[in-house]
Amino acid sequence: LSPDDMQAFTFIPSLGMRIEDFWKESDTAARLNGMDPNLSWMKLMMDKAAQKGMPISRETLQKLGRDVKLFEGVTQWFGRVSTYGREKGVQVEHYIISSGLKEIIEGSAVAPFIRRIYASAFYYDLNGTAVWPAQAVNYTNKTQYIFRIAKGTFDENDERVNDSFLEKNLYIPYENLVYIGDSETDIPCMSLIKNKGGISIGVYDPAVSSRQRVYELYHDGRINYFAPADYREKKMLDCLMRRIIDLVAAREALKEESARLSAMADEDV
Repeated sequence: LSPDDMQAFTFIPSLGMRIEDFWKESDTAARLNGMDPNLSWMKLMMDKAAQKGMPISRETLQKLGRDVKLFEGVTQWFGRVSTYGREKGVQVEHYIISSGLKEIIEGSAVAPFIRRIYASAFYYDLNGTAVWPAQAVNYTNKTQYIFRIAKGTFDENDERVNDSFLEKNLYIPYENLVYIGDSETDIPCMSLIKNKGGISIGVYDPAVSSRQRVYELYHDGRINYFAPADYREKKMLDCLMRRIIDLVAAREALKEESARLSAMADEDV
């Protein structure tokens, strides 16, 4: 949804740091201490903010979310795609699974359109100050949220996500899931969705023509399609999503017809 890490647009500049310097320091600390990279940058955010005398609060991060730069057409995408789904008899729901900060996403322009946001987040003390990571979403544990969405076990602490579900009991069949991703942390989810019969789409920033990585993912069989991250109407991604909704509608109609014929055949036995 955004051409860069959401922290890069708002929080890091507020520290008076260069973006590349922040990530270099974070990556070095993670490597030297055997840390999860997400925990490393979250700790660095807290440390740098404390040094500046500006402790992190949920409200501050949400305000920073207002300034996050989005790709073309993102804010119009959700309503338009949902409306097209309704016209085809398909209920469309949008979820975000991100390694970025949940609080910043909550303050961004996309938040009102999202059913649930799964992302890294802080734990806050009674004064509303961030004191510890509450969630750290990395490339590996991102996949749990695919299962949570499919099974309808939405709460992060709902252990039913590990239960076996019959396909008929799934909240969303895996084949009806569509995953759009643009970074290395999305690869496990994109592979999982594709292997489960759903559709994975790799997007790239059209402003910098960074398409080589999606070419590699496509040739490796990890994604079904790729497109520029341009969410405007009638652009490639929009047309692709309409076709996918058409496919879901047709497939569900065939399932209903199959069930009807099976019932008819059983009655005649």
